[in-house]
Amino acid sequence: MNSTDLTHSTVSDIVIAAKDLTRIFTRRIGTGRARTKEVVTAVSQLNLTVAAGESVGYIGANGAGKSTTIKMLTGILLPTSGTVQVCGFEPVRERTALARHIGVVFGQRSQLWWDLPLRESFEILSTIHRLSPGDAATRMQELRDQLELEDLLDTPVRQLSLGQRMRGEVAAALLHRPRIIILDEPTIGLDVVSKERLRQFLLHERAEHGTTLMLTTHDMGDIERLCDRVVVVDQGSVVHDGTLNALASLVNTQRVMVVDLVQPCAPMNDIPHARLTDCDPTGVRQSFTFSPADTTAAAVLAAVSARAQVRDLTIEEPSIESIVRTLYEGQRSNPTSTP
Repeated sequence: MNSTDLTHSTVSDIVIAAKDLTRIFTRRIGTGRARTKEVVTAVSQLNLTVAAGESVGYIGANGAGKSTTIKMLTGILLPTSGTVQVCGFEPVRERTALARHIGVVFGQRSQLWWDLPLRESFEILSTIHRLSPGDAATRMQELRDQLELEDLLDTPVRQLSLGQRMRGEVAAALLHRPRIIILDEPTIGLDVVSKERLRQFLLHERAEHGTTLMLTTHDMGDIERLCDRVVVVDQGSVVHDGTLNALASLVNTQRVMVVDLVQPCAPMNDIPHARLTDCDPTGVRQSFTFSPADTTAAAVLAAVSARAQVRDLTIEEPSIESIVRTLYEGQRSNPTSTP
């Protein structure tokens, strides 16, 4: 959904609605009489709309304004200007009411009680959210099964591994069945197995309960596996809002086709609209770089096949990191351009 177009959704369908959201910080630098004030705009006139059930990746470089945005959405920070509503509530003024509809996971902060067993943290949170004993027991059983927490419930949080604690954090954030869960770097520091377990659970939660997901991360695997929409921010402003494919198309990143031939062949330096970037000494494996704006994989393959018999091939897509980096460079070299 376009960040400023609400015409296709009713108000009840909108979970996040931010208009011209701005946050400015003033900090003092220097010492003594030489101290001066510096004004820093962390978020600048940001417009963002997230519909119920969407899964949105909110990405950008360090200092792009991601965490500041999250803090305004959750009521931790008051916007300098602009308006924001989450689940129909103003986050700062109606923070208590909003807490019943939102779950938040900060990868670097814990909402669990450090010295208490995991089970007791969940019991305290059930009371805070005013869950009935029956609802709390049913939901807790579901989370225990999905996140494999059964053997961890009597372990103090401080004794859990990072991966175990993050599973506990996600369970705590979802205990009260919020309409939206916001995750800020949830897989930071996790091993591959722990990351995949957490991703599988979030996919299940969204499919089963229609939970809206907003995710900030530097791990592009999280974005690829979990999100069907990507919002990229740079210097506090949105520079892209759309699908991953649209993002790749926008910056016209290049693809690489690696072909394995049946017989050795001389380097193919003249494939139309493609550049030979690698050729092994035998000429059996050759790599071609091409831009989707200039040609297609099928056309490159046809040109290669006309010269030699192809046994196998792979196509290497550009990494999301390279796509975002290219987008940043383009925006900063041409600041008046629009995505």
